[in-house]
Amino acid sequence: MGADTCSAPQGDATELTMGPAVTADASVTLSERAANHIRNFLAKRGSGLGIKLGVRTSGCSGMAYKLEFADSVDPEDIQFESFGVKVFVDPKSLSYLAGTELDFVREGLNEGFKFNNPNVKNACGCGESFNV
Repeated sequence: MGADTCSAPQGDATELTMGPAVTADASVTLSERAANHIRNFLAKRGSGLGIKLGVRTSGCSGMAYKLEFADSVDPEDIQFESFGVKVFVDPKSLSYLAGTELDFVREGLNEGFKFNNPNVKNACGCGESFNV
């Protein structure tokens, strides 16, 4: 997919280090519910190319998810599409997100996005951060 997974990123200690190896069929997908929710939100917003997913160092378990609207395309981003919605992932985050499905769930009175990530080894009690 064009991502260079053979070299570790350079920078200060808050930057991501090498994650799990990425296979050629690594992808990030959306459930139909998540795609519908994002599509409706983009329509109400009136702009946006899709969503951008990533990870950042944070929390008690080491990493946290980033989710934001993609208003422009970074040439380095890896692009996927699910149910007509474009998903952009930066190359450094792809090794942590490979195989992830983003779902939109309702649990009782709460609703929101849920990352079904097969790479997660453990998560903190608050559910905001994870480790691979």
